Amino acid sequence: MAACCRNRPLNRVFVRAFRAGKESRNSISQATRSCLTGGTDATVIFRGKASAIAPSTSHVLQSWQQWPKSASNSRAFSSGGDPPHEKITMPALSPTMTQGNVAKWKKKEGDQVAAGDVLCEIDTDKATLDLEAMEDGFLAKILAPDGSKDLPVGQPLCIVVEDKDDIGKFANYSADAPAESEAPKPAKSKSSETKSPEPVNSSPAPDVPHENITMPALSPTMTQGNVLKWKKNEGDKVSAGDVLCEIETDKATLDMEAMEDGFLAKILVQAGTKDIPVGQPLCVVEEEGDVGKFANYTGGQIAKAQSAPKFEGKKVDTAGPAPEPSHMPESGPKKSRVGPSVRRYLAESGLDAASLQGTGPHGMLLKGDVLSAMKSGSPQTKSPSAAPTKPAASKSSTLPASSDLGYIDLPTSQIRKIIAQRLLESKMGTPHLYLSADAILDPTLALRKSMKEKHGISVSVNDFVIRAAALALKAVPEANAFWDDKAGDVSSNKSVDISIAVATDKGLMTPIVRNADQKSLSEISAEVKSLAERARAGKLKPQEFQGGTFSISNLGMFQVDRFCAIINPPQACILAVGRGEKHVIWKDVSQGEGHPVTVTKMCVTLSADHRVYDGDIAGRFLKALTSNLTDPTNMLL
Repeated sequence: MAACCRNRPLNRVFVRAFRAGKESRNSISQATRSCLTGGTDATVIFRGKASAIAPSTSHVLQSWQQWPKSASNSRAFSSGGDPPHEKITMPALSPTMTQGNVAKWKKKEGDQVAAGDVLCEIDTDKATLDLEAMEDGFLAKILAPDGSKDLPVGQPLCIVVEDKDDIGKFANYSADAPAESEAPKPAKSKSSETKSPEPVNSSPAPDVPHENITMPALSPTMTQGNVLKWKKNEGDKVSAGDVLCEIETDKATLDMEAMEDGFLAKILVQAGTKDIPVGQPLCVVEEEGDVGKFANYTGGQIAKAQSAPKFEGKKVDTAGPAPEPSHMPESGPKKSRVGPSVRRYLAESGLDAASLQGTGPHGMLLKGDVLSAMKSGSPQTKSPSAAPTKPAASKSSTLPASSDLGYIDLPTSQIRKIIAQRLLESKMGTPHLYLSADAILDPTLALRKSMKEKHGISVSVNDFVIRAAALALKAVPEANAFWDDKAGDVSSNKSVDISIAVATDKGLMTPIVRNADQKSLSEISAEVKSLAERARAGKLKPQEFQGGTFSISNLGMFQVDRFCAIINPPQACILAVGRGEKHVIWKDVSQGEGHPVTVTKMCVTLSADHRVYDGDIAGRFLKALTSNLTDPTNMLL
């Protein structure tokens, strides 16, 4: 190809100047032309509305400095080969995006496009977004058809030309374009290659164009998900936007929609399958005439042994042959396998651990075993057949079945698994600093009652706490920060976004009230009610629970006096709110005089990252918070 592109030295450069909708390649000053032809490796493209002013030298120099590394298009000019054209490439639509999928083209080859027209829909790592044309022209060639997946940022997607007569010159153009045989086939992610189970009875896919719907990454932290329920059956017709199934992620339950029209030819992963890695094929969508060809297709299907959601107690096979003596568990509980409470009861009762029969896993001695022996007055001695000197197998020497253990395995949602992992990481890796303060709540309660009676506005105490915390973060900006592990330093947040802890059946969710310092009490109240309702229904959108700069957890409605919460990284603090309690305090009236009064106190405890907060910052924040609750008129301004 003889054309010069943005990343190659320029032989000839045309700078486009817009004048009443027509281009002029001659209205360029000699100084500007010399800047452009000085051996630089950048082509300057001016975007925007038509202008009668030709680009100046300063415009060119400014464009050099501001040229984005992730530009979504590049212009090529002919020096004897292809005519002038523009390559539209896969853009970086988010800071974490490294690749994307072409969901659907909105324009066809040969169509005229104008600046701002939507060319196609791009599936990113977070959402589906529109890719717009930057300039007027004609869509000469589509290089990545519908359904192309895992296209790296910078991969050419299509060619746009200026003149309609140049469309035919790109009919066979395929430079830098992915092979057509590769476009519809989804690339296997690393996670699916290394972590996904081997397929069972795998049969090759029919040699017809089809679309594999894979497990999507519905949040930045999602590495696997669960298929809860299929909304469509095999053979059903699906349209773009139809819900195929419900996916349980690490934060919520979301609907997976079809990207194109077709028929659901094969379901590869059954409802109830858990821990499916991102990128694992879930189903096949095909044209109506080819549905039957996928009847026996099982490629990429997860083994049934892995997918069956069994929530049974752990059982030990008592009928099978006994293990070899070298692998037999010791009949007597090991000292390392005895908990501290068991050791204490053994010491108090004088019982010998070796003489008791443990009912825990692998014969572990439990506290209940010792208590039972103490109540009966005689130790629960083991059967002689259980002695380790007899390697022969016997039914009396086997471990008890799960029905005798007194417990069963309970199903754990993906959300609870992630919560447990994150809280453990936070508690172990974040230096927690705890500070508590009491707020006099009576003025807030009086204002809340007045708003209800006079204006019919129902605002909860929690809404006041959110507003008070937002204004305190605004007054003490050092508190609205977090620890940046990559930079190894404190970073300030530009907005005040309050995460509210909401208990759901599947675990704790933290929907976000964004820009809470800029919203009134009534606005906060309405938004919190809406977010909490959708959180309990599992209908939150990712942008509604991802992020946040400060968290609040309120257990006052459960009559909890005070508690300490665990920080939710990457945030640096969380406020634990207890209930309001009546206390008698001494109120000074004048020097040496006063009288006791009854007030309502509410204890708030701040858990802060000690790398970000010191005593001074935390103290000033709590003082501002309690002052807002003591004098709530500040929150009305």
